[in-house]
Amino acid sequence: MTAAEALLSAKRLVLRRFRSEDARAFAAYRSEPEVARYQTWEPPFSLAAAEEFVREVGSLDPAEPGWFQYAVEAGGVLIGDVGVHLHHNRRQADIGYTIATAHQGNGYATEAVGRVLEHLVVERGLHKVSAECDARNERSAKLLQRLGFRLEGHLVEHTWTKGEWTDDLLFGLLAREWRTIRHER
Repeated sequence: MTAAEALLSAKRLVLRRFRSEDARAFAAYRSEPEVARYQTWEPPFSLAAAEEFVREVGSLDPAEPGWFQYAVEAGGVLIGDVGVHLHHNRRQADIGYTIATAHQGNGYATEAVGRVLEHLVVERGLHKVSAECDARNERSAKLLQRLGFRLEGHLVEHTWTKGEWTDDLLFGLLAREWRTIRHER
């Protein structure tokens, strides 16, 4: 990978645009039942759907409103993705993330999401970043809290997905909170 391909880099990770050759690995980790469990898609995630996704997101501009998906790479291997939905006011964003099962528990999600937060809040000057997760997804909620997000709401039986009503947890992080957390570390 060339330096020009990396949009963001962290200690052990590169966050870059998706490339066509990522489709197979993307489909593989999104097909893992444990990865898909609290997500909106059903496994298996087809190669055709992955190819379409990679084609669509590969040309998007992360500075423009809407969703942008960072490919998360460790040691030359695609291990997950971080999605950012930039609001039209360009001062707020929503964030989501997925890490392949084989790479969970190594701090990669914390490192990737932390680097994206640093970019959004410090480098781009956003005011607030929000996230939401299924209330049963304790690992995701703990990750957000570890990064300094505050629980802002619990929506009871809010989302109909995979044949059941699920509760959603809403999290928020203000720029001033991120700067304080950053300086305390």
